[in-house]
Amino acid sequence: MRQIAALSLLFTLPLSQGFAQQPASKTLPGYSAADSAKELDLEKRFRTIPEAARAHENMKFLAAHPHNVGSEAQRKNAEWMVKKYKEWGWDAKIEQFDVLYPTPKSQMVEMIAPTKYRLKLEETPLAEDPYTHETKTQLPGYNIYSADGDVTGPLIYVNYGMRDDYEELERLGISVKGAIVITRYGGGWRGLKPKLAYEHGAIGCIIYSDPADDGYAQDDVLPKGPMRPPQGVQRGSVSDTPVYSGDPLTPGEGSVPGVKRLKIAESQTIMKIPVLPIGYGDAEPLLKSLDGQVVPASWRGGLPFTYHVGTGTTKVHMDLKFNWDTKPVLDVIATMKGSSAPDQWVIRGNHYDGWVNGADDPISGQAGLLEEARALGELHKQGWSPKRTLIYAAWDGEEPGLLGSTEWAEAHQKELAEHAVLYVNSDESNRGFLNASGSYQAERVINDVARDVTDPETKASVWERQRAARAVHPRRNGAKAAEGDADIIPIGALGSGSDFQAFVDHLGVTSISLGFGGEDHSGTYHSAYDTPWFIEHFGDKDALYGKALADTAGTLVMRVADADLLPYDFRDLATTVAGYSQEVKGLVKQMQQAAEARQKDIDAGYYKLAADPTKTVKLPEALPNPPDFDFSGLDAAIGKLKKAADDLKAAEDSAGELDAKKAETINLQLAMAEHKFLNPAGLPRRPWVEHVLYAPGWYTGYGAKTMPGVTEAIEDGRFDEAKQQMVIVTNAVNAEAEHLEGIVKELGAQ
Repeated sequence: MRQIAALSLLFTLPLSQGFAQQPASKTLPGYSAADSAKELDLEKRFRTIPEAARAHENMKFLAAHPHNVGSEAQRKNAEWMVKKYKEWGWDAKIEQFDVLYPTPKSQMVEMIAPTKYRLKLEETPLAEDPYTHETKTQLPGYNIYSADGDVTGPLIYVNYGMRDDYEELERLGISVKGAIVITRYGGGWRGLKPKLAYEHGAIGCIIYSDPADDGYAQDDVLPKGPMRPPQGVQRGSVSDTPVYSGDPLTPGEGSVPGVKRLKIAESQTIMKIPVLPIGYGDAEPLLKSLDGQVVPASWRGGLPFTYHVGTGTTKVHMDLKFNWDTKPVLDVIATMKGSSAPDQWVIRGNHYDGWVNGADDPISGQAGLLEEARALGELHKQGWSPKRTLIYAAWDGEEPGLLGSTEWAEAHQKELAEHAVLYVNSDESNRGFLNASGSYQAERVINDVARDVTDPETKASVWERQRAARAVHPRRNGAKAAEGDADIIPIGALGSGSDFQAFVDHLGVTSISLGFGGEDHSGTYHSAYDTPWFIEHFGDKDALYGKALADTAGTLVMRVADADLLPYDFRDLATTVAGYSQEVKGLVKQMQQAAEARQKDIDAGYYKLAADPTKTVKLPEALPNPPDFDFSGLDAAIGKLKKAADDLKAAEDSAGELDAKKAETINLQLAMAEHKFLNPAGLPRRPWVEHVLYAPGWYTGYGAKTMPGVTEAIEDGRFDEAKQQMVIVTNAVNAEAEHLEGIVKELGAQ
């Protein structure tokens, strides 16, 4: 996905002082043959600098103490990183945003019938792990942006608490209206659980970690093994980030002094009912007390008793109160000014706030990013300067709802619209395989970089290892199946769940999110047990993949920052959009067939005859039957995009050396291409989310929905809305094609 052009790289100091040139066997997209040799040599030398041991020490320092938003340890971490960046030759500072950040004032849950039991709501320190004993500065287990509430009601078990679970409850004739639901983690993003519970009439929500999912059913529990012990609690945000991310009170605006703030009751993203996470030690007596129907087989967890849904005889009292305070979010922003295109920005980010110590999430990623930044600083001291400006960010407040990245992006949205050419995101980094998602014009460059980075365990390239993993597990990474080009491993679409959301969904910046994982497994996620001790006993104890992350992301940053023309290849984008269209067509066909089959069985009376007459079960009703949609306009737009992408690639291949002014013009046009997929009116029900090709789904949370306006409207039976959204998507694809055609003309006008 990278563009080819021929311009010489410019350096502030002669590289011969620091580097010997090595012959290269390939020409990189966006570079001349000679400059490709220089760039590949630079990248190889860059990858010799990051050290796994240093990444490990970074992790131990940043995760030494609980460091949530607003804590003293978090401020010290921010100041330490600013100091380090300055030592490495970067211009660094802290940008502060003041955000709504509630913390627990009091939390109480008790079973009041048929027996009495008051939940402990504590994570017991491990004798073996000294970090878990710093309890005075730990946040307790809670779900941030839960509502305050003092509620009492019957307890109903709802499995994972997803849409299909409520459909099953309805079939069983069970309502959660006026009840408190208990749902296990997994099956979907945690914020959907109280959202769906509220929509179905529940008055409270308890989320517990079942041992079948991340406890003793998977492996030994701490301290013997890596899995969650009975008292382990998964903290987390339940802010409705598919609507908008960032400070719940300042959507669309940076949370700076003087900004207009919503009242708490006006926020669309704060949950409407109280919600609390608990460990399976506390959940066991609640679940064991439930009576009524035995749950379906897929609902059964790993606790040693039969799971029941509940009939209302088990009653629970929840009383949650929060301090609705404003806290400072401290973004560390480091800049290395570009040598010849300083007004074009390559932005690189990873958050550094944790729920407690956060050694794995997120510090394993931040530790690698810091090594990456140190290595780039070393290259800079030896004479290299990036052509484009690099901005490295340590985001604060990701865990509560992508606060730091969103507020920074919103505060700088005008500058980003004019200058940002790429955002590269990472989060935690574990042992295993490279995972990548992002804007599809960057798919090819990610593949190219992955071929040049060595996997630390196998010594093959990370690309070869990922290809092997996909061959053995074809659905790895959730990416689309490979189409046509066997040399390209497909990347995934971006949804939500990390700091890329504001950049791509709201601002239309070409974005990539990458990291390593797949070999380690643990039950410490968002718990007090995610500590350096855990990493050194059960995780990437040698930080091999901290270095691998630095090598991969740093190489990618350099390749984009130094290219004469931004090496984006829109042919992959066109292929992907065509695939999205086929998926929508398939959805319509599948729904039509399912509706017809359902109606046939209803008319024949099969459901009534097949039902168990001794049980109360609601019989299936007719399904929404979508009409035939006219895809001709969309198909024509996709054909136009394919031709424009092919023409652009041909024009780049044949372009001679461009003068600096023309190169700057074309690069800005290439950077603006992603903007064409923004609809200023936003998606239905969520105007902040403007991207019409991919976005977090209304009911998928972190998971991406492709062509979300069209797809979700069809799935929910809003067929007139789907037709309107298809026109919007068609217009966006046409606009993208015309934009690329304009770049082709610009390249030819020399």
